[in-house]
Amino acid sequence: EVQLVESGGGVVQAGESLQLSCAASGFTFKSYAIGWFRQAPGKEREGVSCISKSGSETFYADSVKGRFTISYDNAENTVYLQMSNLKPEDTAIYSCAASSTTGTPISRYAYPYWGQGTQVTVSS
Repeated sequence: EVQLVESGGGVVQAGESLQLSCAASGFTFKSYAIGWFRQAPGKEREGVSCISKSGSETFYADSVKGRFTISYDNAENTVYLQMSNLKPEDTAIYSCAASSTTGTPISRYAYPYWGQGTQVTVSS
């Protein structure tokens, strides 16, 4: 059974950093691309970043490019999202998801497996 569990969310001030973790079980990362999505109250879920099955390709939304970094640890079967210089507009529930699609799928509809999400709140 594929399971994804996020952790690392919290409350920080603008300009600070957080690292989110997405621990996977039931599969290995070489079989799935992993994406991070976020949803703020009253807004659509948006793709933030993703990493391909091989780890050789990454994608970042324009809103986080240069501030967020996605990576994975094969030994720990965990994907990380390092978030720096956080802004109040980054406040949202962040979820990781797994897709068998090759490359860096951006659409949330490409991801059949989702974690429960972790709250990130950035105060000004």
